[in-house]
Amino acid sequence: MPRASHIRPWRHFGHWLAILLVALVVTICVPAAGQRGPPAIVLHLDGAIGPASADYLSRALDRAAKRSAPLVVVRLDTPGGLDTSMRAMIRDILASPVPVATYVSPSGARAASAGTFLLYASHVAAMAPGTNVGAATPVQIGGVPGPDQGTDKDARDKASTPRNPMDAKAVNDAAAYIRALAELRGRNVDWAEKAVREAASLSASAALREDVIDIEAKSVADLLAQAHGRIVTVGGNRITLATRGLGVEEVRPGWRTELLSAITNPNVALILMMVGIYGLIFEFMSPGFFAPGTIGAICLLTGLYALAALPVNFAGLALIALGIGLLVAEMYVASFGTLGLGGVVALMLGATILVDTDVPEFRVSWSSIAGITVASVVFMLLVARLALASRRARIVSGREDMVGVRGVVEDWGDRQGHVFVRGERWNAAGAAPLGKGQDVRVTALEGLTLHVEPEPPHGG
Repeated sequence: MPRASHIRPWRHFGHWLAILLVALVVTICVPAAGQRGPPAIVLHLDGAIGPASADYLSRALDRAAKRSAPLVVVRLDTPGGLDTSMRAMIRDILASPVPVATYVSPSGARAASAGTFLLYASHVAAMAPGTNVGAATPVQIGGVPGPDQGTDKDARDKASTPRNPMDAKAVNDAAAYIRALAELRGRNVDWAEKAVREAASLSASAALREDVIDIEAKSVADLLAQAHGRIVTVGGNRITLATRGLGVEEVRPGWRTELLSAITNPNVALILMMVGIYGLIFEFMSPGFFAPGTIGAICLLTGLYALAALPVNFAGLALIALGIGLLVAEMYVASFGTLGLGGVVALMLGATILVDTDVPEFRVSWSSIAGITVASVVFMLLVARLALASRRARIVSGREDMVGVRGVVEDWGDRQGHVFVRGERWNAAGAAPLGKGQDVRVTALEGLTLHVEPEPPHGG
């Protein structure tokens, strides 16, 4: 009996240990079975494609790669943009270790011009009902396609006919580029070239029938459900998308993107550069105040950074530099406004051709050009007024300042002596005989010797 009582507690302990192990396994395995993994990253690209858009996409793709996201969805609504920014974004998509799905959304959105290239470059191309894609002709060639270009053959032929060899070169380059993207993703190659050469455009349903896109989805959730099981090539490897039931994390443009978008606006960049130049000029005119120079240096560097990210026409930049130089020269040369007027004209012409693109969102507006011209004219008039006032003002320093100053004779003999002028004792010389305490007037300064003459009596 004592022996049995010693065995029973160990038997209960074994039961409790088994229950504890089962509970531990359930605790670990059940959440793991219900865990969905990292969510899909959703980006928002609205408006013209530019340096800020390229930076936003690049940083978001790096973030998705570090988090091992299963998919990046780019919600796109754009009228087009800069070719340099578009190509940078396509390079990032092609090099991304994470699949990218470009989704033209919401209804009423479009993927025109550069947006068409981005759609073709993506691993998955999708559109929402009521959206359109196409019109990818370079703007310098055909301009912005009008509403009747889809039915008017003459208008289409006019849009697709290059005006000169440089235009033909741009069209052929764009056509070859989009054909390469279409072949890479296995999409409609002929229509891709037609979108470039003839500014063709398709609705979402027509694009799906023509094999231009892969999916027509009503929402991001619908896109993820339809993309599940699709095979895409990422980094040279074929992978199967597992997107059904994925969570979604939206990554909106941050302050960096908003700031870059603001300063890369050509109007803002030009204004910053002009404020910087004028600030430095005022600092040189009145050294020691520091505020114009500090603000001017910050604005100038910011403006130059923004212009470096844009397709700048160096002829326009040279004209602006020439205009600034002529305005500065007006301060020192009596040209009676000729140099200043030439500087204003050079500034206006330089600002007009500063950005080398015909994309409306990245052109310097006429209101900005008019404002800069008016500011330059005001600056020129201010400089002319200061120059005129300085010519009329009495000299208050140097040799010329001593002429006409009154003094008192301290001692005199043999046409020379000493005089007090402005509280200082000077050597003096003069032809007239003078006496101690007599008032004199300075007529000239030779070295450290004053030439004086008797001060005429008051009223004389």
